[in-house]
Amino acid sequence: MAKVFYSKEISPKALLEIYKALGVELKGKIGIKVSTGEKGAKGFLKADLIGPFVKSLNGTIVECNTAYPGARNDAKEHMKVAEEHGFTSFADVDIMDSEGEIKITVNKGKHLKYDLLGSHFDNYDAFVNLAHGKGHMMGGFGANLKNQSIGFASRNGKAYIHSCGQTEDPDECWNSKHEQIDFIESMAEAATAVADYLESQNKPIVYITVMNAISTSCDCDENQDDPVMEDLGIVASLDPVANDQAFIDMIWASKDPGVAKMKERIDSRLGREILPYAESLGLGSTKYELIEIL
Repeated sequence: MAKVFYSKEISPKALLEIYKALGVELKGKIGIKVSTGEKGAKGFLKADLIGPFVKSLNGTIVECNTAYPGARNDAKEHMKVAEEHGFTSFADVDIMDSEGEIKITVNKGKHLKYDLLGSHFDNYDAFVNLAHGKGHMMGGFGANLKNQSIGFASRNGKAYIHSCGQTEDPDECWNSKHEQIDFIESMAEAATAVADYLESQNKPIVYITVMNAISTSCDCDENQDDPVMEDLGIVASLDPVANDQAFIDMIWASKDPGVAKMKERIDSRLGREILPYAESLGLGSTKYELIEIL
């Protein structure tokens, strides 16, 4: 059974402590995968919260360009947004697909044959998948699995996942015809491919989700709505499925009146279906032991 560490407290100290609880010492060049947040968004993880943790690892903030039109679909403009949102104030920022992409194999699944990652992905010895837990207009919710699939994918790779393997063209992908469950499963397949690729190179990755400023829309939304429910804390694990399952379970256990909006957003997009499917692919377990540290 997977271990998921939990801190009710959300603070720089809690982030450092929950990472230590994982018992993994990441070494070498470390990529910290976060969402830099679309221009106009407000829920992205802030510099004052994550800066001390990133600095403690001498980590580099890593991102890829978006498939949708906006301020982050071009590396130069994306860097400007990252600077405006404070990320360059505490770390180097690497837009990993600024010089192209690499193709990795999707070994398991039924929608994708491969995954396209930013070419700089191979420059790193280890990763922290540092997600912000929130809702998502297309996926229902976003946490570690979304951050590992859509997040690590290059601009063309994002188009390939969003179209469920039909096109790599960011302009065409939004017109592709598929069922909603196909998109949910495609994200799981891409996330599994990243984990398999890292494992084949003996490169570790750890998973942390900060569950604050929980809105029904994503940090990729320039018109992101306000939080609809209470902050839940921080979860961390070596298992991304277990970590996302813990986030979902905390939403469903919440007594906050606003939680109904989150549940509706998640289930109307079949968001929870990513968890058993990712488990079936061998990415992780939906069963876990929750260990409270703070």
